[in-house]
Amino acid sequence: MTTNESGPAELAGKLLDAQVRFHLDQLTGDRLAETVSELADDLFTAAGQHQLADLVDREAVKAIVARALVTVPGSAAVSGIVELAVSVAYDGPAEPFPVGDVVARERVEALLDEVLGLTPVLERALERLTDSPQVGTVASRFMGRIVGEVLQANKAVADKVPGLGSLMSFGTSAASKVMGAADKQFEGLIGDAVGKSGTFAVRRLNRIIIETLQDPTTREAVLQVWDLVAAEPVAGVERHATREEISGIVDAAHDLVITTVGDAHVVRLGEVVVDAFFDRFGGFTPTELLDELDLTGDDLVADLVRIAPAVVDAMQESGELERIIRARLEPFYASDEVRSLLG
Repeated sequence: MTTNESGPAELAGKLLDAQVRFHLDQLTGDRLAETVSELADDLFTAAGQHQLADLVDREAVKAIVARALVTVPGSAAVSGIVELAVSVAYDGPAEPFPVGDVVARERVEALLDEVLGLTPVLERALERLTDSPQVGTVASRFMGRIVGEVLQANKAVADKVPGLGSLMSFGTSAASKVMGAADKQFEGLIGDAVGKSGTFAVRRLNRIIIETLQDPTTREAVLQVWDLVAAEPVAGVERHATREEISGIVDAAHDLVITTVGDAHVVRLGEVVVDAFFDRFGGFTPTELLDELDLTGDDLVADLVRIAPAVVDAMQESGELERIIRARLEPFYASDEVRSLLG
């Protein structure tokens, strides 16, 4: 290197060192909070002059959402969070507290009223179950067990009356033999009737469910159950299930989420949500959107000021902060344009 060339290069190196020291000074000690606050304020002020649709490309957001749906649920980090959730649910809080201290009773009442108001929707949904032969079979057995329990209860009462218990047993036995003979002789004919009786059982069971939900007593019964639950302390589930049982359920649910959210149909649904978001909020500025979320720029700046010191201090102690700053500035001072200006 000639003498004429070394002069500008040496001066560029000194300027680089000075600017690195300047930026490090801005990011250390008491000056750090001021720097972060000023940068964040400037950023919010500048962005607040533009609508979200102008600042963010919705197609880019769609791509990010699609990639997240496919990759994030099955990642190692999410698996670790799931394991952590299992441990928390199993062990419970360090200091148990009543459920009623967290959930207000009036909110439970409001939710219950809304749910009970959906009985017409539930009735239409239950009606569709009549199309399933298997559901009809289950409903028939369920209704039959209820009738059997009623007969057993009545027989227990009848046994206490001399002669009545024997008469009731004889009637039940005779009815069973008749039905058994009918089953053997008319098995083919009864097959269709069984299907019809299954449909009838489903519809009758549906009617019982709907009428029970519409009964005013149901609301009071549910609230009484809530009062009992509200008095119970929040604790781990170790009293009710083993860790392996809980983990098995959570893992199965996690696997279900992984295979579901990564499906192309769900990805397209995510894109629809992004479009809906931009259609609804795309005309808002960031400041206006924060107002909609009951947040302010000052809140976010304060959060950044609280978080930044620990991150920056750790990077500075390791030397990474200076390395990053120098790596970003050095190409500028080494450029031919700067060398010519300094020459």
